[in-house]
Amino acid sequence: MPREDAAKPEFWEKRFRENFTPWDAGRVPKALEEFLRAEPRGRRVLIPGCGSGYEVRAFAAAGHDVLAVDFADAAVERARQILGPLGDRVRLADFFQSDFETPFDLVYERAFLCALPRRLWPRYAPRVLELLRHEGRLAGFFYFEDGEHGPPFGLKSGELEALLGGHFERASDAAVQDSIPIFVGKERWQVWKVRSTSP
Repeated sequence: MPREDAAKPEFWEKRFRENFTPWDAGRVPKALEEFLRAEPRGRRVLIPGCGSGYEVRAFAAAGHDVLAVDFADAAVERARQILGPLGDRVRLADFFQSDFETPFDLVYERAFLCALPRRLWPRYAPRVLELLRHEGRLAGFFYFEDGEHGPPFGLKSGELEALLGGHFERASDAAVQDSIPIFVGKERWQVWKVRSTSP
């Protein structure tokens, strides 16, 4: 039997269809709620690999123009069911290949990078940068773990800085207090700003 590949939609399609989603918190994390309370309204936000899409409602309620994408049909179906009238904010699309029109002010990270096989990680930061405005930010939850197997695929010490440091600078970093079991003690809330270039 061929080994399943988390880079393929079929991998995630199967898990959503079978309701095997241990990464699904069923709610919005407290760190995001606190972030949104302090954030000016009117940002354009992208949520890649949105899964069930709970955060879409939180961003919309806070006054932001949010687009959530996933490349698994079953994930998009679930998110649209959960979101009801906000379901039109969810699109079936490939983060790395789809055209999302105008740039975003914020890309929100929640269990997307750690869902990607490590061979795809070098494409992550350049793609986020491509989708952001000049003063845009990448904000969300990053999973740290020394093991080799996944998903979730954990970041080892120094790996996130190596992935993002050429394009972004870290603006904030905090421990997460309400992690779901699979992430307890292994994730941090961070905000990264697009690095200013020299004139």
